[in-house]
Amino acid sequence: MTLTQSLWPASQTSGVRDITLGELLRQAAAAVPDQVALVDGTPDPADRSEWTYRELLADVEGVARALLAHFAPGDRIAIWAPNSADWVILQQAIAMAGMVVVGINPAYRAHELEYILRQSRAAGLFFRESYRGVSLEDVLGEIVGNLPDLRKAVPTREWQTFRDAADAATPLPEVSPRDPVQIQYTSGTTGFPKGAVLHHKGIVNEATFVFERAGRSGPVVCVNAMPMYHIGGGGVTELGTFAAHGTFVVLPAFDAAQMLEMLETYRGTHSLMVPTMLIALLEHPDFRARDLSSVYTIMSGASAVPQALVERVIERLGCRFTILFGQSEMHGVISQTRISDDPVDQACTVGQPLPELEVKIIDLLTGEIVPIGEQGEICCRGYQNMLGYSDMPEATASTIDADGWLHMGDLAVMDERGFLRITGRLKDMIIRGGLNIYPREIEELLFQHPEIAEAVVVGVPDEKWGEQIGAVIRAHDPGNPPEADVLKAWCRERIAAHKAPSLWYFTAELPMTPSGKIQKFRVQDEIASGVLTPVRSSEVASS
Repeated sequence: MTLTQSLWPASQTSGVRDITLGELLRQAAAAVPDQVALVDGTPDPADRSEWTYRELLADVEGVARALLAHFAPGDRIAIWAPNSADWVILQQAIAMAGMVVVGINPAYRAHELEYILRQSRAAGLFFRESYRGVSLEDVLGEIVGNLPDLRKAVPTREWQTFRDAADAATPLPEVSPRDPVQIQYTSGTTGFPKGAVLHHKGIVNEATFVFERAGRSGPVVCVNAMPMYHIGGGGVTELGTFAAHGTFVVLPAFDAAQMLEMLETYRGTHSLMVPTMLIALLEHPDFRARDLSSVYTIMSGASAVPQALVERVIERLGCRFTILFGQSEMHGVISQTRISDDPVDQACTVGQPLPELEVKIIDLLTGEIVPIGEQGEICCRGYQNMLGYSDMPEATASTIDADGWLHMGDLAVMDERGFLRITGRLKDMIIRGGLNIYPREIEELLFQHPEIAEAVVVGVPDEKWGEQIGAVIRAHDPGNPPEADVLKAWCRERIAAHKAPSLWYFTAELPMTPSGKIQKFRVQDEIASGVLTPVRSSEVASS
């Protein structure tokens, strides 16, 4: 297919299924009952547990019946805990009981927890008593009086008792593919999160297509350290693995040494890791000592994946690579490279849209579809669209227009084959002297510098220019970073002069969301408050 404008039509022969999470699990249990479905990948091998699909289905159905003794279909049930096999079982049971999962970052404290529980109107909460030295029971105790919708809170120590109280005679409800299944809160890279309400059909089919495009070589073993409350953990990797009748190895959190050990021990074939995780993996001293020959495909996304990093991963792991692009509002992924794509497409694009999804690029001013190769905002329409934002009708209406197009807020160009190249975010755009500058291009360039480990580019207020371009750098050797003038000269040899940063900030650590996205609003706050101070290149006044 050769496109003449930046509009990808939805394919109609892809096999999108009317399916629920419960049906997906039952189909796998019927097809491969004795296949290992789930591994609780604790750091101590003596504490690890496994479930076959037959065992997993039985546990999930039992917990679903236990839930129905206290809650009703449609209720929102929150999970406030780190990754574990119990997280997966509870999530699947909530879905099978016709209820809605609300995943909450266990690092959240009182005001953040209260916001999510109130905004989602959660009726139940399952939580770990403590996390990283903090008593989550004490945190909950600070706010529980402000949560009129919360009827029951179950700490981990009561989990087994809760499960054992299930009545085997309790009938499980009929669940429809378009019923809500999860409220996925945005990751907070630009401010306070909104809750995208997702449905069974969207989250199962999208994950299925992602794993099909990621390719398989024999049984799939997905080793996952992405947070389960994030769409990458509790959606893409988990459900994609179950759709492939594979083994889902869930780690409590990302640790480079443990990830390497688990990939070797369980002969991992697939994993989704954001760029910061991949960098840590490649730089870890255990990397060369581990047998990673089983790794078939590394998936990455959630933030910009630099071309240089793609090439390093493929070379050092000897694997295939696929880049995922999307957002929670679209059930996670809207486009993806294929492992068979040309290396240039693999490194420089985010592939073509997933099946049965319309994608267009529109002019920011007129809203019209732009010609091939011109930049604009990405809009999507199809079965993957969220149902809306939880109790936010105005925000929903401003995101999904009257014709059903979801406006992503991402900027891109589309070529005549439908391949998308992401050029930035509307909210990230820097306006310097009347010129629009998109940080992603500059960040991609900086990542290629041999002394730079990570870089983020932001606009810094300036009386003369409106905004100057600021680059915040984490050097490979933080004690001996490259000089600002040298970096600026290096940039000017490779991009237009007006795009080269004039303000350079050096840091040992960049603020991140738990899913590995750089929080640009926090970077800008640190600059505004003076936590980060610039090293100004000598050409700042005249460039």
